[in-house]
Amino acid sequence: MAICNSCTLNTAPVAAQAPSSTSSPAVSYVNTLANQRADPHIYKHTDGWYYFTATVPAFDRIILRRAQSIQALGDAAETTIWRRKSSGVGSGQVWAPEIHFIDGKWYIYVALGVANEWRIRAFVLEASGANPLTSTWVEKGIIRTNWDTFSLDATTFSVNGTRYLVWAQQDPSRSGENSSLFIAPLQNPWTIRGTAVAISHPDLAWERIGYKVNEGASVIQRNGRIFMTYSASATDHNYCMGLLTASASANLMNPSSWTKSKTPIFVSNANTNQWGPGHNSFTLSEDGKSDLMVYHDRGYKDINGDPLNDPNRRTRVQKVYWKTDGTPDFGIPVPDGNTPIRLRSFTNSGLFVRYYTGSNVPSGVPALADTQFRIVSPGLSGNGTISLESTSNPGVYLRRLSGSQVQFEPSGNLVTGASKASASFNRRPGMADGSGVSLEVSDAGGQYLRVQPGGAMIISAASNTSEQEQATFYLE
Repeated sequence: MAICNSCTLNTAPVAAQAPSSTSSPAVSYVNTLANQRADPHIYKHTDGWYYFTATVPAFDRIILRRAQSIQALGDAAETTIWRRKSSGVGSGQVWAPEIHFIDGKWYIYVALGVANEWRIRAFVLEASGANPLTSTWVEKGIIRTNWDTFSLDATTFSVNGTRYLVWAQQDPSRSGENSSLFIAPLQNPWTIRGTAVAISHPDLAWERIGYKVNEGASVIQRNGRIFMTYSASATDHNYCMGLLTASASANLMNPSSWTKSKTPIFVSNANTNQWGPGHNSFTLSEDGKSDLMVYHDRGYKDINGDPLNDPNRRTRVQKVYWKTDGTPDFGIPVPDGNTPIRLRSFTNSGLFVRYYTGSNVPSGVPALADTQFRIVSPGLSGNGTISLESTSNPGVYLRRLSGSQVQFEPSGNLVTGASKASASFNRRPGMADGSGVSLEVSDAGGQYLRVQPGGAMIISAASNTSEQEQATFYLE
């Protein structure tokens, strides 16, 4: 039993909070989004539709789906817009397609192989027309880089009027490595201009497990900086994500403009049972207010044989949060089911309900996952209630202990009707602001979760304006 006589909120000061790190509403999705779809790419177009493509386990075709919400992509009809050829380029592997809309036309970047050879190169398809699922696709051919070596996972982005291509390629100057990340400006969507430069090699230990890999780059631009995620190591449970950062005003063709995070920023998590997360893309929520990361992983750790032959990488989506210094926080791969939320205090925008155990309040800023909770509906006691399940420790719930005390309790200890009721809440409109929420514990009418000055959480009545403000939270 994890008793918290003074369970508290994140009390990190907010004086340094930049305007770019303002809060955004919670998002609501259910994972997994699509089974057996790896290397997912979701593009939100100006026509109001989301377009989805991914690697299929047979590695034999390019598929597209579209829907007007991200969740609906999971059940959307799937159209095959290109199939493996009988010979030549495109007769082997078909890997990791991406869809982009550039200068009024659709483009798909994809890695294609040759049958019975280990010869994989980045390739481009083009289509005109409003709907890429019904348009005619034309092959623009292999992207000719400065070296004729293994290459894949091309992606594109624009900054300051220049469009760039980033891709993974075997660096001929570095024998024994599988792929590094290269960048070059584009002359057109299928032709690089000038000589490419390498901006990241697999030179850290966590990038060299099983295979020495940097691949699957994706770019998100915020706060005057370019953040480039990428994937590393073998495609089993060691697969993980790294991060490169550059100023938007820097010379992006200068490798020294890019800073690599020394540790991975997104890894397998045994608590949430998510393994080998990687090869992500970024998109926006339906209201345009939240950045989302789309990625694949597996729901189990152990794989027999080559992990590339295991078909069960699946597409998932979760919110990207932003730290007060303007950098992204990806947290952990969240558990299956409803995406989690954070509960931000009405009284202080820097305070969030957090998970912890023990009698001493932890110091410092908590990990993102410790401030995330899944709203379980119906709650443990049913009857229209909700319960709050920890993201960092699935199966652990916030409950009223006795009197005004609160604690986090494993579900195995919540077996009686009374204990389930103590971990269930009636969700009410925010007492201080109706756009927020207030949480009334279901086993004690009129008793609300509150955060007191200094951050201590209690459950008690909210009789006056100050107490009603303490009992109001915003979902993020």
